[in-house]
Amino acid sequence: MRLRFSKMHGLGNDFVVIDGVGQSVRLTPEKIRYIADRNFGVGCDQILLVETPDNPDVDFRYRIFNCDGSEVENCGNGARCFAVFVRERKLTGKNVIKVETAGGLIELRVQQDEQVSVDMGAPRLQPAQIPFVADAQAVTYPLEVAGKTYEISAVSMGNPHSVLLVDDVKTAPVTELGPLIENHVRFPARVNAGFMQVVSRSEINLRVFERGVGETLACGTGACGAVVAGRLRGLLDQKVKVNLPGGSLHIEWPGEGQPVIMTGPAVTVFHGQIKI
Repeated sequence: MRLRFSKMHGLGNDFVVIDGVGQSVRLTPEKIRYIADRNFGVGCDQILLVETPDNPDVDFRYRIFNCDGSEVENCGNGARCFAVFVRERKLTGKNVIKVETAGGLIELRVQQDEQVSVDMGAPRLQPAQIPFVADAQAVTYPLEVAGKTYEISAVSMGNPHSVLLVDDVKTAPVTELGPLIENHVRFPARVNAGFMQVVSRSEINLRVFERGVGETLACGTGACGAVVAGRLRGLLDQKVKVNLPGGSLHIEWPGEGQPVIMTGPAVTVFHGQIKI
């Protein structure tokens, strides 16, 4: 099988995007790992698949596969690339695109400056919805990791996020704590582990150890989850600039029950074909 694809990135979080509407696509975990391999395949953090939706009221179905072959519910940086991809491939001419994901419906809006805003929906804060093992919803939770207790926030943006407040992201123990939090028993579906430094009420620095991937240059849902966590703690205003290793995103969240709006760039690197 020979697949046409586009290599894209959102702030360095890179993707292989595949049109499953105009060509037949059969992906297995082995094929996903091969495509994502940076030595033997194309190389990427995630593979994004465009499909015909099940819901007739939306435009596309959006599926996300991590480089380890696992399928996940949502990806904010990928959503922005998805919007640019379907327009470049002339699958749609719309500026506002409605998409179904495994984590729910999202709306993508391509701006005149080619930035993409994504309505990520309202965050889910009830532990069972994240999912996270806790007796009741709280702003922060104690989490014991390697014999030490940390105060974390837990939130779902269609996928689960843990947010840990740190003094400086440059010295934060991301590579040490990240995999331990990702696989913590209290997160039954594993979790994306965020490390957040508050710069001011309108700016944070963030690093994210992504579930099934490892640390990436940017994580869109992680940026959303971090702002939600910071807002619930009373540390942040409604509009926040999130600085990630690969660049900055702008996140807006009015408050509980309201959708999170993420705005940032999406870049096409090249188009190609691969035999799998």
